[in-house]
Amino acid sequence: MESIYTLLFILQVVVAVVLIVFVLIQHGKGADAGAAFGSGSSSTVFGSQGSSSFLTKVTTFLAIIFLANSLLLAYLTSQRIKEVPTSLLDTPAVVIEQEEMAEEVVAPNIEDSGDHEGHDHDIPNLPVE
Repeated sequence: MESIYTLLFILQVVVAVVLIVFVLIQHGKGADAGAAFGSGSSSTVFGSQGSSSFLTKVTTFLAIIFLANSLLLAYLTSQRIKEVPTSLLDTPAVVIEQEEMAEEVVAPNIEDSGDHEGHDHDIPNLPVE
């Protein structure tokens, strides 16, 4: 499923770039009026009608492919989102079992001596002024 999505995405980018190129190389409606008065050259490479019909058909075909591919990508993305859990309650619980410690932790025996004055050995004594 992932490879189909990737191929369709690459096709979408290629069709978009080619569609932009074909739109940019087309002549506008005002370009033919300028060629009638002698400025510019007439488009006779594609026949007597010029390149307008060929480029229009290719642009229409590319636009249809672009639209259909966009709808297909949107559908595949919506199906992918449905597969992902939307809540933490939907995800399965992961249980990690830890081994029991063989030895119990024994608290160190603190001897009562008069030099610590009621403080633990870990805590330093405060300076006395």
